[in-house]
This record gives sequence, C-alpha cells and structure tokens, in this order.
Amino acid sequence: MSAESEASVGASADPVVSARASADSIFVPDGDRRFVPTEHARGPWDPRALHGGAPAALIAAAFERLEPGAELPIARLSFEFLRPIPMAPLTVSTSITRPGRRVQALAAEMWAGDTLVCRASALRVVAVPDDLPDFALQQLADRVQPVLPEPQTGYDVRFALDDNDEPSFAVSGMEMRWLDGEPGHGPATVWMRLRQPLLPDEPASPLARVVGAADFGNGVSAVLPFGEWLFINADLTISLDRRPQGEWIALQARTLLYPGGVGWTESALHDERGPLGLATQALVVQPR
Repeated sequence: MSAESEASVGASADPVVSARASADSIFVPDGDRRFVPTEHARGPWDPRALHGGAPAALIAAAFERLEPGAELPIARLSFEFLRPIPMAPLTVSTSITRPGRRVQALAAEMWAGDTLVCRASALRVVAVPDDLPDFALQQLADRVQPVLPEPQTGYDVRFALDDNDEPSFAVSGMEMRWLDGEPGHGPATVWMRLRQPLLPDEPASPLARVVGAADFGNGVSAVLPFGEWLFINADLTISLDRRPQGEWIALQARTLLYPGGVGWTESALHDERGPLGLATQALVVQPR
C-alpha cells in the first residue's frame, strides 16, 4: 500500500440489507474501502446510529495495515466523532501525513455518502530498546499497577443503558465481565472482549479490541441516569505503553463532570499481561 491510500467505492445492490441478513461480524466489506455495519455495531443513543467503538475499531485496523511502517508500535490514537455515525455504508480513507523510519503520523477519514462523520489520527514511533539502564527501569515502579484479577473471576453482565434486548455493539457485539462497581453507576472495572469478528472470517487484532472497548468508558462509569440525560462522547483519545495482547481488555473507568465546564471520562486500560495505557473521552452532557 502506498503512503496515501484513497477510498475506492465498489457499489453493490442493497448492501445494508445484505449485511443484516448475514450479521456474523461487526462490519461487512463492500468494495475496497467501503464497509456496511451490521446490527452488532448499533449504539445506545439512537437505533439509526453506531456505537463509537465499532467504527473506531475499524479505523484502527486500517491504520495497522498502512504501509510502510506497520512494524512501528502505535503510541497514540485520536478519534473525533463529528456527528452520529449512521447505520449506512461507510467509506474509510487513510494516509501517512508524516513519513519516517522512527516517527510517523497517520490520518483517516470516515464518510457516510458525502458526509464526513469521523476524523482520526495516530502516531507511530520506533520501539524503546530492551536493554535500558536499571535507573530508567526503576522509574516505572510508580506507573505500573498490579495485574487485575482474571476475567473469569468477574461476573457476566448483559450491558445496555436501556432495557432494549435488540442486537447492538454492547449487547451482542461485546462480552463483559464486571470486577467492581455497579454497571452504569459510577467508577467501575470491567473486562471486555468482542463476541463477533470485526470483519467476516477475520478476527479482530488486539489493537482493534482495545479501541472498541475504550469507547465504553462513559457508559460503564455513568453517573447520570440514561433515561434523563445524554452523556455522549465527542471524541476518544488512547495512549498506549506497549502493543496490546490477547482477546480480553479491561477498563478502570471513572466519569468526572465539572458544572459550567467539561465532562470527562478517564479509563486505565489493561490486558491480561497488565497495565496497557490510558483513554479519555470528552463528554457532551445535556438533559434529554
């Protein structure tokens, strides 16, 4: 793939109907850069819109495939959700905006027809050498937290902000095991893994799993009743210490609302190996 990868749309008849009829993945490809969301991508706020974690995971997977430089670890990903992402065919374009052997900046756009719905960026940097002086390694002591209890120790939760049992990214797309906190009522620690592949016959990468899970922070640590308030995240920023591993991703999430200011959700990220990074979401908070 070249440094700039433009969208090429391959149209097909009734792509949304076809995707719903074969809903065994989060998205179904429809051409080179076009993807049709299935019911497993649906979000909680509007049945006609997607959960932000689903398209963000799709973009993260596209970043991973972008050459040259795919061997460099991704240090940061940022997603701007410019408007609700519809349950409609989506086109993704990616490019390398800053090429280099040690540092690369990546960019992506997601379009629904002629409407830009999401803009994303990523930073890839050369990996830190393994043979560091002891003093440098000692500085990690305050940053590295204990490894969380295994996912199997948590209790299984069907997570939805309302009572709707229809398939969605939260209900049918994601499996959750709660460690502490009450679902949707303040700070919580929860393990997650995708129930469905991101694309047919293509298991999601650990990075895509991190991105898909990280967008749940504002939901699992909600401090406002869903029936009375909106607390939609306008963005998602993820900083990673290392490459993620495995299927299970944990969030230690909390929501902080500043009257007259900004609402934030902060999530410490883990995989089964240990602490992994941090995610933040800026929230749009309004009464319904």
